[in-house]
Amino acid sequence: MNSEQQYIDLYNQCKEMIDRHCAPAINALREEAFKHFQQLGFPDRKSEEYRYTPVCELFKPDYGLNLNRLDIPVNPYDAFKCDVPNMSTLLYFMVNDAFQASSSSTLHLPDGVIISSLCEAAYKYPELIAQYYGKLADISRHGVVSLNTMFVQDGLLLYIPKGVVLEKPIQLVNLLRSDVDFMVNRRVLVILEEGAQARLLMCDHAMDKVNFLATQVVEVFVGAGATFDLYELEETTTSTCRFGYLYVHQEANSNVLLNGITLHNGTTRNMTNVSLAGQGASVNLCGMAIADKNQHVDNHTFIEHQVSDCTSHELFKYVLDDNATGAFAGKILVKEGAARTVSEQTNRNLCTTPQARMYTQPQLEIYADDVKCSHGATVGQLDENALFYMRQRGISEKEARLLLIFAFASEVIDNIHLEALRDRLHLLLEKRFRGEIGKCQGCSICK
Repeated sequence: MNSEQQYIDLYNQCKEMIDRHCAPAINALREEAFKHFQQLGFPDRKSEEYRYTPVCELFKPDYGLNLNRLDIPVNPYDAFKCDVPNMSTLLYFMVNDAFQASSSSTLHLPDGVIISSLCEAAYKYPELIAQYYGKLADISRHGVVSLNTMFVQDGLLLYIPKGVVLEKPIQLVNLLRSDVDFMVNRRVLVILEEGAQARLLMCDHAMDKVNFLATQVVEVFVGAGATFDLYELEETTTSTCRFGYLYVHQEANSNVLLNGITLHNGTTRNMTNVSLAGQGASVNLCGMAIADKNQHVDNHTFIEHQVSDCTSHELFKYVLDDNATGAFAGKILVKEGAARTVSEQTNRNLCTTPQARMYTQPQLEIYADDVKCSHGATVGQLDENALFYMRQRGISEKEARLLLIFAFASEVIDNIHLEALRDRLHLLLEKRFRGEIGKCQGCSICK
């Protein structure tokens, strides 16, 4: 049996059950997604976009899925205590692919703000969900996105009405929990209307050391003059595989910061697609991966300048140790008529052992005049002259290497607007380089 057939059979057998446990507004896309999945299947190594990540092999094992929506025996609000000093957030949880609500988190939300289960929101606000759900995610092109749309039953809805500023950051902790090898398919839908402001931090953690495979599709709509920050932190286990697809659509004069950091993982494949559709829109896209052992991190990005007077800045950095592999492919497209575009793309990579491998492919396509665009990539090792300089001043070789690596990676963290999160990540980064997995103080999961 090929990798696709088991999911085709499972969908045919369980479609009625899947629909029964979900809202019509989400069920409406399943059949179309199923047809596309049958046509597309999973990409193989012959596909330029997936040549470094063995998708078919990763989906081939027999994973369990909670299609009947059985209760997971864990209360995340008791088990997980995020103790980041001086950072007060609105805290929510997703256990596998089930949103866990807390009444205390929604007590003081401004009027009109919705932070809830995507499934419940699809029952309460079917017209809102139908207007936005699935409008950005391309089920006709990516087989994994089609698969996610076939099986997804829950997720997060974040809706900020016109002109509303959400003062506190929202924190969504995605917890993987299972006694058997398990697959999770979740969705996140973010809608900011004109002039709205919000910040969202999503953290991935695994409670058990079974094999997990998680697919996540995030759709973000940012209205005219709105401001949105999205931070993603992956800190799971070497037996976790993650496929993330992030789609962002920006209107005029909107401002978006996207910052994704992989601190600990098994295999990660992320795709980010940003459409600058209104004049004056700007995006700052940052990413960082720290990998060792046999870990694998693959990031693909696409920024499309559709209209004039838009700005994009992109920075990705990798630090690879042992036998780790990394891949980065970033494309910036400046369409015809997108005059006065300002765009900069940078990918810098550090391989600290001869066995580490990095594959990078920056791309730039321009079909407009009067633009200022640049792109570039570097792959190298630590500067031996800098190491010698530090050794001459009494710093041990091990500590000198740590300091240089830390300085190299810190640039991505410095782009974070939340000071408390920035300080916390500097600490986690230092622990990671010292061979420690950062633990949350007071958290029974991490102990």
